[in-house]
Order: sequence, then C-alpha cells, then structure tokens
Amino acid sequence: MELTLLGTGAPDGLPRPECPCAACAVARGARSRASTALLVDGALLLDLTPGAVFAAARAGHSLIGVRQVLLTHPHDGPAVELPAGLPPAGRVPDGRELTLISGHRVRAVPMDAPGTGYEVTGPAGPRLLYLPPGAAPAGLTDRVAEPYDMVVGDVVGRPDAVARLRAVAAIGPDTEVVAVHLDHDAPPGAELDRRLAAAGARAVPDGTTLVVGEYHAPLEVPRRTLVTGGARSGKSVEAERRLETFPEVVYVATGGGREGDAEWAARIGLHRERRPAAWRTEESCELVELLESDGPPLLIDCLSLWLTDAMDRVGAWDDAAWAGGGEDALRERTAELVAAVRGTRRTVVAVTNEAGSGVVPATAAGRRFRDELGRLNAAFADECEQVLLVVAGQALTLRG
Repeated sequence: MELTLLGTGAPDGLPRPECPCAACAVARGARSRASTALLVDGALLLDLTPGAVFAAARAGHSLIGVRQVLLTHPHDGPAVELPAGLPPAGRVPDGRELTLISGHRVRAVPMDAPGTGYEVTGPAGPRLLYLPPGAAPAGLTDRVAEPYDMVVGDVVGRPDAVARLRAVAAIGPDTEVVAVHLDHDAPPGAELDRRLAAAGARAVPDGTTLVVGEYHAPLEVPRRTLVTGGARSGKSVEAERRLETFPEVVYVATGGGREGDAEWAARIGLHRERRPAAWRTEESCELVELLESDGPPLLIDCLSLWLTDAMDRVGAWDDAAWAGGGEDALRERTAELVAAVRGTRRTVVAVTNEAGSGVVPATAAGRRFRDELGRLNAAFADECEQVLLVVAGQALTLRG
C-alpha cells in the first residue's frame, strides 16, 4: 500500500499567511508545508486541501483514480473547491466501516477532540492509522492483537496520542510513526528531526511517497540521556519532551519538599502541571536502587540536588569533615551512581546544572560543590548515549 503525503502541515499550512513569527519566516522552499492530505494507492484521498491536484502532480501522481474523499476534521474558512471528477467529500460516523471498490477497508476511529481518525487496511493487509490535527484516539483501554504498520498524526501537538497507542500495543517496535499537521509551534530543520527521533518518529517533505508495511530500520532512540544547562535555560522542559510519548514514566524528584518555602512549592507545582497525568512521581535521592531495578523510563530531576543531598550525608560542607573522610565517602557514593547508570536496563533521562561557567564561589564549600558537580556531570555523561546542552531554550547536541 503506497501512501503519498500531498501536504504535511497544519490546516493553515506553514508558513501561516501573514504570520510574522520566526518559524514562519524560515519556512520557505523545502521547509514550507501545505495542509496535510494523504493519497492512498491513488484511490483514497484523506483530507481535501487547496491545490490538491497540483500537489499530486508535483509528486508524480494523479487524482483521476480517486474513488473516495474523506475528511478528518472541521474545515474553517471558505469551502475548498472540489476538483472535477472527484467524488463528494464527507466524513464517516465513528465506528462505521467502508469497503472501497479498490479493495481498501476504511474504519472511522473516534477521537477525544473534534474530528475523525481513519484506519485503512490495504488489499494485501497492511494497516495505516491517520489522526486529525490536535486529536488522539478515544477509549483505548485493551491491548490490541496487532500493531499498525504505520501511524500518521500530530506527534508534536499531541505526543500523548503516541503514548496512548503504545500503551495498548497499537504502536509496536516496527511501527513507522510519521509526524504531520506541522505548525509554526514545531521547531524548524534539524531540531524538529532530533525531537521527533526522541519519540521514535520522523517527518518527511511534502510529496513524499511511503510504502506502508515496508521494512525499515527502527529509529535509534537513546536509552540514556543527560540534559545540562544553566538556570531557567529550559533543560527540564527539554528532558520532559524526550519522554512525553512513553505510556508510563517515573519522575524522580531529588529536591523533595521544603516546608514553609512558598517559592519552592510554586516551582514544584509548575513542574507537576507540565507532566502527563500518567506519569508517577517519586521524591527520592536513592537513585542507585531505582536504576538497578526494572521498570518504566526514569526522568531524574536533578543531579545537582542529588549531589547536595550526598554532600549533606558525608558532611562535605565542613572542611574538617571533608578532610577526615568526607571526600572519600562522596567519591564512593558518586562511583556507585555512575556504575548504576552504566548497568541500568531502563531508559533514563537525567537533568543537571552547569555551575562552572559563572562567577567563582566566594566560599570553600561553594567551590567544593561546583567542582564535585563538574566531576559528577562528566562521569555521568560518559555513560550516556546522548548529551544535550540547553541554552536559552535551544538544545545543542554534544553527543549522540
């Protein structure tokens, strides 16, 4: 079953008309995207968009053989002119199944937002799921018998849709996930590719033809990632994005609570509001125990607070205690953590701070913490397949 993406952008396209934002400013030429529309084997058109005939021609196809035109979402604005020879466009009620003269079977899948998803089964058996913009499948509770060969949807806008499908095995290790409905909220260029790769997905240019069910090498998703950066650089948001398509995540908060500190409580509250509801939170500094056990992915936020706790335990802030065995005890505890990262079987994303690029601390204890954090970051990074530095909200790849 061949799938040609006549467009891969949001309903308004990319760039948006008259939009002055930076993303739209650079979305020119090969980076521009027409509104998403899918042509399946030249017989089925999913979503009718302006210029569909010309988009098909540019991709080397014709719409003459189209036998069914289905819409996935309400189309605002002026009506799209129906090209001559195409059947009327419509939507199928949820749960209803159509059998086309071409041999394709199409089932309407209910969504949690206005719109309809479509499951398309080709004459030879490959299965495609196409989701409308801003929507995820509704009512997914039981594991499915067989994963889809390909899922095409709003990965950037609704990463939880991918998580839901993975939770019921509708997306498996061999499922190809393609991101469409790309808007100006999606980062341009290589940054988009990197973010999608972390989700096990990819984007393709308009006009690309894919074979549903064709074998392709699975995308390599880093199993251990370290995200570092300065204060308010966006490193925690970056770390959370890397796991937002996983159905279950354990968020390890190493800072704990601080009784009577309203500002700290507000920070914790903001972090919790950002996390998907399916994530579980553990307030703990016992990272070795978590890393050595089996379970869902871990998001550790952050190593600098873990180090603060470790230094508290060995009395590292006191010069005499440090010289009298505190240094050796801390190094032993740090070595245990690094060894646990090296041997873990879990997916891990850890956040840390870059504390060595600013003003030299005025106290011996402050300089000690800066030095030990630098050593910890370097040792932890050595055990990670990918290391990212976040500056002003932009992620720079240092490794991987």
